[in-house]
Amino acid sequence: MKSLWPYAISCVLLATGLTTQYIWSGKFVSTEDEDHSEMSLPDTQCHQCETEDMCVTAEVGSMKGARSCREDGKHRPYLSCQEIEEVELERKIGEGAVKEVHLARWRGLRVAYSSLIHPQHLEDFLHGAEMLRALQPHDLVIRLIGLCLHGDRPVIVTEYHQLGSADRINDILSQENLSDRNTVRTRFQLCLDYAQILSLLHSGPAGTRIMCDSNDVGKTLSQFLVTDDLRLVINDLDALPLVDRARGKLTKCGHRQLWGDFVAPEQLWPFDEREFRDADMPLYDEKTDIWKVPDVTDTLLGNVPHGDIIRLHLFKIHRQCKELNPTSRPTAEEVLKQYKEIFNSVIDDQ
Repeated sequence: MKSLWPYAISCVLLATGLTTQYIWSGKFVSTEDEDHSEMSLPDTQCHQCETEDMCVTAEVGSMKGARSCREDGKHRPYLSCQEIEEVELERKIGEGAVKEVHLARWRGLRVAYSSLIHPQHLEDFLHGAEMLRALQPHDLVIRLIGLCLHGDRPVIVTEYHQLGSADRINDILSQENLSDRNTVRTRFQLCLDYAQILSLLHSGPAGTRIMCDSNDVGKTLSQFLVTDDLRLVINDLDALPLVDRARGKLTKCGHRQLWGDFVAPEQLWPFDEREFRDADMPLYDEKTDIWKVPDVTDTLLGNVPHGDIIRLHLFKIHRQCKELNPTSRPTAEEVLKQYKEIFNSVIDDQ
C-alpha cells in the first residue's frame, strides 16, 4: 500500500487527486480518470493562510464554526491531528462498509468520530473527506470539525446530531417531545431540504455528483441526518462520482446487477437475452437521482393531514421525474424551484 503520510493535514495535498478509478468492487466507476482540476477543492478552502476560511472553536455543549479566525497569524480552519488525539470515544453509533462512527467528546463537546474500517476502502474514505471539504460551509451539509488523514486509520470528526438518520423519520417524529411537529409543514420542509441538497450535488462547487449509495429508499435516506430543528443535512459523501455528459464522462454505481423499481431504468441490465456482465453495463448520469425523487419525497411526507394535498400539487413534476428517457426528466434545480413554489403557495397559506 502507498504511504499515507501525503494525505495528512495539508488541504493542498487533499486536492491532488484522491479520487482514482474505483475498480476493486467499489461503489462506482467512471469512464476515465477524473482530472485534478475538476476534483480539486476550491482555492478559497485550500490556501488557508492567504484567505479567510472557516474556524472551529469550542465551548462545552456548543460549536462556533461559521466564522473566520486567526491563530498565531495563521488560519486554523479545523482540528489538527494532535487535537483529534484528545477526542474521547463514548460508544459506537453506526457502521457501514467504509467506516464506523462513534459518539465522542472533544473538550466537552459531543462530536461524531468516523474512522476507516479496512484499508481496502481507503479510497472511498478519502473521497468522502474530499467531498466534505469541497462542500463546506453549507447549512445542508454536515459540518466538518476536524480530520486527520495520515496513518493507517484516518479519521474525520463532524458535528453530532442526536436524532439520527432520515430513514428513521417516522420514529423520530413519533417521539413524545416531537409529536406536535409531525405536520405536513415539517415533513415538506424536509422534502425541500432534500431537493436543495440534490441541486447542490448536481450543480455545486464539486461538479455534478451522483448519489450512488441509493439503491433503495431506506439506503438513500440513511445518507442524511435530521437536525434538532428538524432539517436535513447530507452526511455520507463516500460515493459521489463525478459526471459530465457534455464531455462524455458518465458513470455507474458499483459492479453488481441492480434490481427493482426504485433504481432508475438506465441502472437496470438492459439485455434480457444475456447474463449480466459488468463490462457491458451502460453508463449513466445524474438523472438517476431525479428518478428517485418521488419515492424519497413520498416517504418523507409520510401519513399526516394535508399530505395528500401536497402530493396532488407534486403530481406533475413527479410524473416528469419518472420519464423513461433520462433527458426528459427535470433537473434538480427545476425540481427545487417547483417544490419552493408549492411550499410558498400551499404550506404558507395554511
